[in-house]
Amino acid sequence: MSAANGIALETVGLNRNFGGLRATSDVSIKLRTGERHALIGPNGAGKTTLINLLTGVLRPTSGRVLLNGEDITNLAPDQRVRRGVARTFQINQLFAAMTPLETIGMAVSQRQGKGWQFWRPVGHRREVIDEIVEVLGRFGLTDVMGERTGSLPYGKQRLLEIALAIACKPKVLLLDEPAAGVPEGERDEILATVAALPEDVTVLLIEHDMDLVFRFAQRISVLVAGAVLTEGTVEEVANDPRVRAVYLGEAGHD
Repeated sequence: MSAANGIALETVGLNRNFGGLRATSDVSIKLRTGERHALIGPNGAGKTTLINLLTGVLRPTSGRVLLNGEDITNLAPDQRVRRGVARTFQINQLFAAMTPLETIGMAVSQRQGKGWQFWRPVGHRREVIDEIVEVLGRFGLTDVMGERTGSLPYGKQRLLEIALAIACKPKVLLLDEPAAGVPEGERDEILATVAALPEDVTVLLIEHDMDLVFRFAQRISVLVAGAVLTEGTVEEVANDPRVRAVYLGEAGHD
């Protein structure tokens, strides 16, 4: 599959075994360039395992991962980031002692090959500072950019994590439950930010909140017991009796 066919990220027959347990089973999905695609499934469906396979944290037992037609199956996580794959986590991975300014500055500096201490080698470069301020402004973080991340409301921390991923200039962004743990009053800001992500970035949203999924996604893949149960538009998936049967009585999802 080539980039000319408009497929940003693709898995082909992806399997991952842990001993005698098959966590993902022959998973083949395609994310079209610029698409908003959601991955849903009940507890234990294998969603986290699949994301770890896409990002290189895990290697598949068999199968392939393609990015814009390039086989990246054997690339390490940092190599995938450099090629344009970024992710957020269910639990944020931010440095509590750093400020949003320092966090985004670090990402921009690293992306440009300037090292970790962005304020020394590039702190006087206007274009770098402009990019940092633009990213912070896009995510409503300008007013807190000098505060310690650990002191920010959790909703702001989640926004900063998404901003950090976007600062890496990804081609594909994997959002792992971006609203998880966010108080109800702060969720709308997360929803609005997710909806306003750059159109040229292909987004895979892993989420259990169906309201967020239905408001965001153009297509949905349903993962059950490590395998793709079905894939389709929001309407097709919402009206699929097999999907309703899987979710009937489900109180929570992984």
